[in-house]
Amino acid sequence: MEEVKVDEDNFQTLYSTSSKIISTEEREQLKKHDLRLVSDGNAKKLEKDAKKYWDLFYKRNDTKFFKNRHWITREFSELIHSHKKLIILEAGCGVGNLMYPLVEENFDHFYYACDFSKRAIDHVLNNPLFDPLRINAFQCDITTSEIFNTIEKESLDIVILVFVLSSIHPENFKKVISIFQSLLKPGGLLFFRDYGLYDMTQLRFKPGHKIAENFYARQDGTRSYYFSEDEVSQLFQKHGFQVMDRRYVHRRTINIKEGIDVPRIFIQGKFMKI
Repeated sequence: MEEVKVDEDNFQTLYSTSSKIISTEEREQLKKHDLRLVSDGNAKKLEKDAKKYWDLFYKRNDTKFFKNRHWITREFSELIHSHKKLIILEAGCGVGNLMYPLVEENFDHFYYACDFSKRAIDHVLNNPLFDPLRINAFQCDITTSEIFNTIEKESLDIVILVFVLSSIHPENFKKVISIFQSLLKPGGLLFFRDYGLYDMTQLRFKPGHKIAENFYARQDGTRSYYFSEDEVSQLFQKHGFQVMDRRYVHRRTINIKEGIDVPRIFIQGKFMKI
């Protein structure tokens, strides 16, 4: 199953403290997901070959799949209202669709940018805006401790985690959040956005794609998890963060040419290291 592109800058955003009330038809669709699960063997293969699938994703889509995320400064104003130079990590940076709009605005920050896919990092390095004096881009598996080879503990002001945690096996959530907590300075912030429970893409999966509760495999081998608000809050609170803000973000994705008009549900949060 392929993702539908979301144009965050041209359509209205609605915020809510609830996900959605699913219809009887949608509830039945969710029940069908349990009729045929991804086998244990295939689930292990998806985990083992996760890097390969993301490299293939960027080989197939190049830099054209995701739109630039100019909305980031609207949602997290600390990025533009700081009176000091910030040291920022964007984990799961992809080809730079979030970082480079910040660089283009000439915000005087230093950026670390890492991604699981070396092919994605190659695109970051080949971008005309790349400046080694302002950006350190590197391939990294954030479920391991290898990030500490590049970034010192308690050296970051901000970590940005946008549509990243959902692509990781849920068993690794706690470890990943603990790693980011240790990288942030006391009082440092983590900005989070990801897929919300009952998002259109979750409801549209067919039997045979569900790996575990709220965790699915797409047709291209990449994976996606769907979060509830309470779950996200508990994950961060248990690992040294204070919840500053968390909410569901309701959107509509509209593409007249392709006949697409669908609701989207994301979960967004701002968390401070205690």
